[in-house]
Amino acid sequence: MDLNTVWFLLVAVLFIGFFFLEGFDYGVGILLPFLGKDDTDRRILINTIGPVWDGNEVWMITAGGAMFAAFPHWYATMFSGFYLALLLMLLALIMRGVSFEFRSKDRRPAWRSLWDWSIFGGSLVSALLWGIAISNLFRGVAIGADMQYSGGLLPLLNPFSLLGGLVFVSLFSLHGANFVCLKTKGELRDRAHALGSKIWLGAVLLTVLFVIWAFLTTDIVRLGAILAALVAAVALLAEGWFHKQRQEGWAFGMTSLTIASAVVMVFAGLYPRVMISSLDPAYSLTIYNASASPYTLQIMTIVAVVFVPIVLIYQGWSYWVFRQRLGREDTLEY
Repeated sequence: MDLNTVWFLLVAVLFIGFFFLEGFDYGVGILLPFLGKDDTDRRILINTIGPVWDGNEVWMITAGGAMFAAFPHWYATMFSGFYLALLLMLLALIMRGVSFEFRSKDRRPAWRSLWDWSIFGGSLVSALLWGIAISNLFRGVAIGADMQYSGGLLPLLNPFSLLGGLVFVSLFSLHGANFVCLKTKGELRDRAHALGSKIWLGAVLLTVLFVIWAFLTTDIVRLGAILAALVAAVALLAEGWFHKQRQEGWAFGMTSLTIASAVVMVFAGLYPRVMISSLDPAYSLTIYNASASPYTLQIMTIVAVVFVPIVLIYQGWSYWVFRQRLGREDTLEY
C-alpha cells in the first residue's frame, strides 16, 4: 500500500469521525424546536451537546486540512467548484455557533426563540448541504482537463443530490434522537424515543431509494461499496429493532455504524478517484494526479502517527467527563 492510498484512507477516516460526531450534533439541533416543549427542555437539549459541539467541528477542519496537504488539487477543485455551496454552509455554521453563545444573553422568550430556530436552521442547512456535496462526489461533476469545475451552484442541486441531502438530514436526525435518549431522562427522553421511531421509517425509505438510484446511475458498483451498503442497510434495520426494545446504547451504535458504512461506501466507490468528471473519465481526479509530493506525504505521515492518537484520547476523555444524563433538576438557570 503506497502513501497515496494511506492518505486516502486517512481522509476517509476523518470524514467518518466527523459525520459520526457532528451527525448527532446536527441531529440535536434539527430536533431542538420539536423536542423542546419549553425553555427548560430546550436548555437541556443544548446542554447535551454544549461541551462537545465545537470539538466535533474540528474534525471537519482536520479533514479539510488533510485534503489540502495530501491532495491539493482535490482540495482546490472541490473548494473552488463548490464555493457557493460551501459558503452557504459556512454561514449556516456561523449562525449556529453564534446562536449557542447568544441564546442565554437575554431571558425574553422572543430572543431565545430566535436563536433556537437559528440553531435549527444552521443544523438543517449544514446537514442538507453535506449530503448534496457528498452525493455529487460520486455522481460526478463537470471537471475539465485543467482540473477545474466548470459548472455553478445550480447543477449541484440536481434531484439525485437533493435526495442525498434528505438522506443525510434523516440519518442525522435519527442519530440525534438516539443521542438525546442516551443523554437525557424523564419526559424528554420519552419524547425523543417516540420521535425517533417516526424518523426511522422515513430514513429507511429515503436511504433505500438513494442507494438503489446510486447503484443504477453511477459507476460506484464495486465490491467494497456493495459490502458497505449492505452493512449500512443491516445496521439501519437493526436500529429500528433496538430502538423499539429501548436498548438505547445499541440503537445509537447502529446509527453510528450506518453513517460510518455510508461514508465507506462513498470512498470505496470512488477509489482510486477522488472526484469524478462527468465530461470525460480521463479528466477525473485520482489519488495520484491530485496528490502532493512523496516527501510531503512522508512528513505528514510521521506527524499523523504522533498526534492523531493524542487527539483521539483527549476527545474520548472529554466525552467520558460529560457522560452523565441530564434532566430538569440538573439544569441551571440561564
